[in-house]
Amino acid sequence: MKKVILSFLFVVMAQLVFAQEAPKPVEIYHPDMDAKAQIQKAVAEAKSGNKHVFLMVGGNWCKWCRMFEKFIHADAQIDSALKAGFVMEHINFSKENKNEEVLASLSFPQRFGFPVFVILDAQGNRIHTQNSGYLEEGEGYSKEKVIEFFKQWSPDALNPANYK
Repeated sequence: MKKVILSFLFVVMAQLVFAQEAPKPVEIYHPDMDAKAQIQKAVAEAKSGNKHVFLMVGGNWCKWCRMFEKFIHADAQIDSALKAGFVMEHINFSKENKNEEVLASLSFPQRFGFPVFVILDAQGNRIHTQNSGYLEEGEGYSKEKVIEFFKQWSPDALNPANYK
């Protein structure tokens, strides 16, 4: 009888543990934010830090957006390459807020799918739009491709003095 009661309790406890909801993914995009103000703030910060602006356009609904966010911050070398040359902002694209005016001013980067990356110089000029698919490898992203991307679009890479 003890075995039956213990088995029953074990089954009930297991159901309670597995019945809990999975944790909600961290929201990296905020539909209520003013994308134009986000970009202006990032440009000002980039100007004072001799950096470029890295805009990651997407939404919390986007699996690949969340994967990229986790990927770039989980590896110290990638995180360092990003922070050395860029000020990063997440620009929302969702049914709640498509930021159509801002994306039109960036030459419609959403045409490449999501996430899509837009690089601005320290004056706020768009200098590159990147389809994130080119940085993928298998079921994720390539460390080498992402680091190379950050190096190729860093302020140092676009400094004419480095090519004399």
